[in-house]
Amino acid sequence: MKRISCLIVMILLFSCTEPYLLQTSNFEEALVIEATITNELKTQQIRLTKTYRLEENGPEFVENANVSVEDDSGNVYNFIESNEVYESQNPFQAIAGRKYKLRIIANGRTYTSTPEVLSAINPIQNVEVRDVTLAGNRGAEIKVKSFDPTGNSKYYRYEFEETYKIIAPKWKPNTATVDPNFNALGSKDLIFTPRTYEAQTCYSTFKSNELLLHSTSNLSEDRVNFMVRFIHVTNPIIKHRYSILVNQYVQNLEAYTYYSTLKSISGSGSILSQSQPGFFRSNITCESNPNEKVIGFFDVSSKSSQRIFFNFADVFPGTTAPGYFYDCYDNCVDEPGEFNCPGAYDYCFATGNGTTCEGYDVEHLLNTGLKLYYSGPNPVNLVPLPCGDCTQFSSNIVPTFWQ
Repeated sequence: MKRISCLIVMILLFSCTEPYLLQTSNFEEALVIEATITNELKTQQIRLTKTYRLEENGPEFVENANVSVEDDSGNVYNFIESNEVYESQNPFQAIAGRKYKLRIIANGRTYTSTPEVLSAINPIQNVEVRDVTLAGNRGAEIKVKSFDPTGNSKYYRYEFEETYKIIAPKWKPNTATVDPNFNALGSKDLIFTPRTYEAQTCYSTFKSNELLLHSTSNLSEDRVNFMVRFIHVTNPIIKHRYSILVNQYVQNLEAYTYYSTLKSISGSGSILSQSQPGFFRSNITCESNPNEKVIGFFDVSSKSSQRIFFNFADVFPGTTAPGYFYDCYDNCVDEPGEFNCPGAYDYCFATGNGTTCEGYDVEHLLNTGLKLYYSGPNPVNLVPLPCGDCTQFSSNIVPTFWQ
């Protein structure tokens, strides 16, 4: 096993083709601050964690901190701890022209930011989806468009939240178990029980976890035409109906530079090398020790959001829809009297040499909940749980915004 020593300064996602036993040497703990307030009138959120070693499971939330934001008009917005995040006690919004300052007291030390003003306001004009082929891959290209005729925006950060509809292809209104007693024919009856909850249609929601940055500073006009998401035509998340909420944050040059540097370090792979990239300065410092390393940036950004919906047939008319998230045995067909396909069982209970009966296997799989009944009586066809019950990996609660 190879060993690599490294200093973790941020949360990174990476992959490798060889197994690594990752350990940390020369670890230095640092406060990680995720703080963006916007011009939306809402409960603002700030998250505080600590850097962590490679051999640890993840970042540790910083508890019992005193968090506040104050403006140059004397308003103070206090934040309270709630579910591993700090939320403002009352909704508020950043106002153009005012200066805002972050203040955090954690572990006996005080951290403050430089005064920041709200960035230029530039609403999203449109979010569009179209069928394109990129580098030989066909898929749904989702682009955000906006335009600032004053040219004062220029620097953008994007996030998205996607939600998609899932329909279990092997759903049945009843579940089945096997009666433990033999009937008069020397077999065991299947007992069917109506489902008591929605298991056919579900909805999954995921948030983007990468830095999506864009700048128009090198263009003749401040016009955005930026791809925030590309979904391959075979991806099951667009099999039925899909929705994406795109959030656009207009940043100042300092914030954009910070996030660009963070992205370049995160994506370069150099974090796993002996030559460490080191810390780069944010706009937050420790008052008692200005040399203390602090990770994060206090960002005061204007925010604009737009949501779109589309069906697979809307974007790819005449194209075969993607498959399901799991193998539901659709591509195997037995000849009459054969039971070679996965999930197909010869439902009889004879024992002894040469028998092909698989009734006891069916009984075990159904009564222990390892598989679901789909059809029968002989052969009895069983399917993996997610094929007949989408709640095995998704939620049956319809989102409030769904249409």
